[in-house]
Amino acid sequence: MDRIGIVVKADDAAQRKADELESWLAKRGIEVIQKKNFPHGRKVSQNNKTFAPSDLFCIFVLGGDGTFLSAVRWIGNQKIPVLGVKFGETGFLAETAENDLFVVAEHILNRKFFIEPRMRLLVRVIRGETERTSETVLNDVVINKGALARLAHIKTYLDDYNLTTYRADGLIVATPTGSTAYSLAAGGPIIHPAVPGIIMTPICPFTLTNRPLIVPDSVTVTIRLAKKSSNIMLTFDGQVGLEINNRDRIVVQKDRHPINMITISGHHYYDVLKTRLSWGGGRN
Repeated sequence: MDRIGIVVKADDAAQRKADELESWLAKRGIEVIQKKNFPHGRKVSQNNKTFAPSDLFCIFVLGGDGTFLSAVRWIGNQKIPVLGVKFGETGFLAETAENDLFVVAEHILNRKFFIEPRMRLLVRVIRGETERTSETVLNDVVINKGALARLAHIKTYLDDYNLTTYRADGLIVATPTGSTAYSLAAGGPIIHPAVPGIIMTPICPFTLTNRPLIVPDSVTVTIRLAKKSSNIMLTFDGQVGLEINNRDRIVVQKDRHPINMITISGHHYYDVLKTRLSWGGGRN
């Protein structure tokens, strides 16, 4: 345990806590690699990708879910465990809060924690014989039309089966982890992260019988725009985007590399749901 990473949101309070954590770790002989999560370009770029050093023991993320998703992109396909520390508004991906940071950090240094693998999706955008981009997402990939664009016609296949053509403002393809993100706001179900599956949630569908659908995580979802269209974006975890048209084929499938999220004994996924969604009822 020689080096630990810290990813911190662009926020003064989070930065002060990150510096405090770095000093605390340094006193224990641990080198810290600190990465600031400054606003970045919103377009996909294969040339500007940088990844965390492979020898990091773990990564602390001080911020909200957006900062956590940025850290996941930094990890890439590596097995580095990651811990979310809530400094944002939502915090569905956070394991602990600011006030408990050093107690949890002590547990981690003493290796008193568990690893919970979270499924990711591999998303490839192919035009003709050329792969335009390949991205992994922890939450979701979203096809979304611009404010002034007409309804998108989204032709969708499951493996080789022609499922339907959604006429909608867009389509969300999400993991169970991402079921509490944009998919939930669009009317999709909440899926426990341990349940294997891929969620397909249309955004404001023209046909009311187009409902959210959960398919096995072994399925390959292939998507095309059925008609010529403009101002249609594909976004990856809300971090970066790519403009697409009817010449593109979007292929989505379970990625071979999950994200290893750190959990601490006594913390419960349902507690996160109850807190973040303001559900009633007490704990026994």
